[in-house]
Amino acid sequence: MNTTLRAAIWMIGSIASFTTMAVVGRELGIRDTGPQFDTFEIMMYRSAFGVLVVVGFAWVTGAWRQINSRNFGLQAARNLAHFTGQNLWFYAVTVLPLAQVFALEFTTPLWVIVLSPLILGERLTGPRALAAILGFIGILIVARPDMAGINTGMITAASSAVFFALTMMFTKRLTRSQGITTILFYLTTLQLGFGLIAAGYDGQITLPDASSVPLLATIGVCGLLAHFCLTNALAIAPATVVVPIDFVRLPVIAIVGKLAYDEGFDVWVLVGAAVIFAGNYLNIWYETRKPAVVKM
Repeated sequence: MNTTLRAAIWMIGSIASFTTMAVVGRELGIRDTGPQFDTFEIMMYRSAFGVLVVVGFAWVTGAWRQINSRNFGLQAARNLAHFTGQNLWFYAVTVLPLAQVFALEFTTPLWVIVLSPLILGERLTGPRALAAILGFIGILIVARPDMAGINTGMITAASSAVFFALTMMFTKRLTRSQGITTILFYLTTLQLGFGLIAAGYDGQITLPDASSVPLLATIGVCGLLAHFCLTNALAIAPATVVVPIDFVRLPVIAIVGKLAYDEGFDVWVLVGAAVIFAGNYLNIWYETRKPAVVKM
């Protein structure tokens, strides 16, 4: 199977998981009945469920033998960047339309393309740059930002993109020497520690009830699935191929936002999505037609 196609299949799982996380994260942050959670608490409980799943899986399959302390500094940097970006993202999904959050988050590929040559040593080609530009134009069409509409939600959503880009860069570097089990182990354990510190700094942590436990568990599982799929995609294809595929989340979340929350949905969302798909197609078309390198 073609490498790009394999990466695209993994990204379908990532897209579904991230979309579910957005909806559940909003529900946890704006609940009318039952406990309401702040972003630090959501991240803490998400990581706690994640630790149980990862440790249990590693123990049953014997994969725990793969876990090691090599590249611990890079693991810590990756998870600090992700923890910061994810907290900003969870806050944004509670105060902005979901499609707008995703649109602003999708500036991430621009940062990836800029940083890939510096951090990953990947070559910036004309088609890759053009694909990113097309994607950015599509985002502008969907979001149609203006200075009068700038608010805290938009700033946090846009800022999360920078930290997600750093996360992807560090993940790509880690896949060169570390297995997925090790990466997911540190993802959950380190961020559980970060979450406990951030959520408990004021001496108060909201406890879940019977209605919120399934929601928190869903976020924990989807968070792992999203990163499992994303890590697999990054392990087999360049970041500048994997990341633009993630643009598909935009039209998906726009439909979900309309159906679940009656959020505005107009023709510009479709126009912007069409431009984004054009950028994706250009990038995939170019990558699948590059001549294979024959090793002697």
